[in-house]
Amino acid sequence: MPLLARRRGPSREATIPGMGNAAEARRTIDEGAVQGGARTVGLGKVYGSGDMAVRALDDVSVEFPAGRFTAIMGPSGAGKSTLMHCVAGLEDATSGKVYVGDQELGALSDRRLTRLRRERIGFVFQAFNLLPTLTARDNIVLPLTLAGTAPDQEWLDTVVRVLRLGDRLSHRPSEMSGGQQQRVALARALVTRPQIVFADEPTGNLDSRTGAEVLALLRNAVDDLGQTVAMVTHDPVAAGHADAVVFLADGRVVDVMDAPTSDQVLDRMRGLGDHR
Repeated sequence: MPLLARRRGPSREATIPGMGNAAEARRTIDEGAVQGGARTVGLGKVYGSGDMAVRALDDVSVEFPAGRFTAIMGPSGAGKSTLMHCVAGLEDATSGKVYVGDQELGALSDRRLTRLRRERIGFVFQAFNLLPTLTARDNIVLPLTLAGTAPDQEWLDTVVRVLRLGDRLSHRPSEMSGGQQQRVALARALVTRPQIVFADEPTGNLDSRTGAEVLALLRNAVDDLGQTVAMVTHDPVAAGHADAVVFLADGRVVDVMDAPTSDQVLDRMRGLGDHR
């Protein structure tokens, strides 16, 4: 049997297969394909070749279920960012399959993959990545502007209201705090109604109070807007906001925890040799 989530809190259905019998894990995911969200089946990623080859991901089968908040954790070099980049279509996998909803990324042309990333995947980065010459509103709708489409005004109004940006829409990034800039970045990630939002250390440049606010907003995006979120983080407190935590070590899934608390996550990370 594949290793499923260790029960360390209130009981929740374990929907993310972890490490164990790789063939059985792949079969479990193939038979339980999600509508929305994302998943990998036997995912491998190797950089270089021959004696210089580095295996960053090794037979990873994992699911990011629709409408849930999943954190990805592990020691430095465990493969967290590589996993996110492969699932988001930013890097090609060496082996295995990646699905966003029911679409296998490996079956797409470069043009169709670019369109999928623009329309069905949202990104929130540690460095915000806002254009300094644009207002908050223009930064938010930038993905739609690049696609040549108009925003759904009702949805845009909802996102702005939930993220409390109504009084900041005419401001440029230099006129906003770090927390406000990250809220704009989150709004930009949500405006296309993506199937999944990937957040890469979204609180890394924020003080603890502002970071907690951004994590609460990610939590609200899942609970109030039905969004799917996958977040790479080193912070056990941040991971405690998630529905589940996927733990990586040496490019493999070694554990999955449902209903995590920050103390439980910290204990597990200590077991992996990372005290951050």
